[in-house]
Amino acid sequence: MADIYGVMAEFEEADQLLEAGQKAYAEGYREMDAYSPFHIEGLADAVGFHRSRVSLVFLVAGIIGGVGAFFMQWAIAKLDYPINVGGRPLNSWPAWIPITFELTVLFSGVIGFIGLLIMNNLPMPYHPVFNVPSFSASASRDRFFLCIEARDPKFDLEQTRAFLSGLNPLEVSEVEK
Repeated sequence: MADIYGVMAEFEEADQLLEAGQKAYAEGYREMDAYSPFHIEGLADAVGFHRSRVSLVFLVAGIIGGVGAFFMQWAIAKLDYPINVGGRPLNSWPAWIPITFELTVLFSGVIGFIGLLIMNNLPMPYHPVFNVPSFSASASRDRFFLCIEARDPKFDLEQTRAFLSGLNPLEVSEVEK
């Protein structure tokens, strides 16, 4: 069974996929993924997807960028080059706001994007679901798919296949690694 990634069911309508995801979650399956050509309201909850930490990565990166920019300018003005210009104090923070803002946005964007790629395992040049011919042909156009993965504790090839067949899909396929 080491060469099986999971079992995939193909549906014709979005409502069928949503209902199948809800039934699979209620049945006790937790390691599954749904594929749709467009967003389906409630599908993420139906398959048990919880909030991602991607937004937290963006927030932390922005805070690091802002604090780093402010500290960098303070260290330059106060410690490295303490030049009195026009009688202003050496730590005149209002002049540093534009640079602080710009580095906040820069760090948030760049580090956040890199974190997004890492957390989503991207780039991913190969994924086992593309071994299913019907998935490759119509997943991004007009069909909806639910794949229960073999790493799920409840996964049994025959029982999972029978469960998915009971949901009235167009086709049930084994997904090979």
